[in-house]
Amino acid sequence: MSNKWLFRACALLLLLFGLICTPNFSFAQPSGKLVIFHAGSLSVPFAAMEKAFEAKYPEVDVQRQSGGSTKLARLISEVGKKADIMASADYVVINKNLIPNYASWNVRFASNQMVLCYTDKSKFTDKITSDNWYKILQNKDVVWGHSDPNLDPCGYRACMVLQLAEKFYNIEGLNDKLIANRPAKNVRPKAVELISLLKSGHMDYAWEYRSVAVQHGLKFIALDPHLNLGDYKLTPFYKNAVVRVTGKKPGTFIDRKGKSITYGVTMLDDAQNKEAAEAFLAFMLSPEGGMQILKDKGQPPFIPARTTAEGMNEVPLSLQKFVEVRD
Repeated sequence: MSNKWLFRACALLLLLFGLICTPNFSFAQPSGKLVIFHAGSLSVPFAAMEKAFEAKYPEVDVQRQSGGSTKLARLISEVGKKADIMASADYVVINKNLIPNYASWNVRFASNQMVLCYTDKSKFTDKITSDNWYKILQNKDVVWGHSDPNLDPCGYRACMVLQLAEKFYNIEGLNDKLIANRPAKNVRPKAVELISLLKSGHMDYAWEYRSVAVQHGLKFIALDPHLNLGDYKLTPFYKNAVVRVTGKKPGTFIDRKGKSITYGVTMLDDAQNKEAAEAFLAFMLSPEGGMQILKDKGQPPFIPARTTAEGMNEVPLSLQKFVEVRD
């Protein structure tokens, strides 16, 4: 090689080295469509995350689909719908419906509480309290409801609250009496549908997550920790509630045991845009990013997020700094 070509080669190497070391130099940013399936109760914080993430990565088009977590997971596992990320209101839904065939890991990132929501239009708002709510819901003039336990974790959690109330207040048959005053038409596919019924005055009370109540400006009855499913230390008591829901195949059933409310998120193994998915999850799980948004929207985040020792081995390296091993 002549001295001239050697000089040019060295100059090119120096130029490349200088670019890489320059603070303003950036590698290719994530781009393209990013499909996220998430629980309806995450609609408000995820809308805020989408806005902030797209401002940071303008080449990414976040496309969200919300609904009952169980229904969304089944759209992936049974119908073949494609998604890059799945965020569930119950982390167990991911374990039971997506792992190991559709996803390899599951990170627990937030908690919540069950509350009984109402508005100024609701009957007996001047009388209802955290101590007598179960008496109000038995009144024949009161219209109340919850989401479908077979499609939405908020639905089977609402049913758990009723079962736990029977044990907590030591009133035999209380659960059956409450259900007897809740016609089937008051059970809706997803919890967020109940909000419009409350605000229009077509329903007096509805079971929701505390974060949803805060985000939508609803009044609510806060429950004793033994009933609200929000305290992991009370999980032994929560286990007294068992709700049977439909299984993966027609004619099969699953027993959901009571436990503290824990949200989970995963990236699907066949994600079409893994680069954008990892970037979004890094933003979502960062204390200054998505975790702060959750906190601002009334939902307690886990900082750092949590997974099992086995699960940590499968979590992408770029995300592991936001996650700790904790059973």
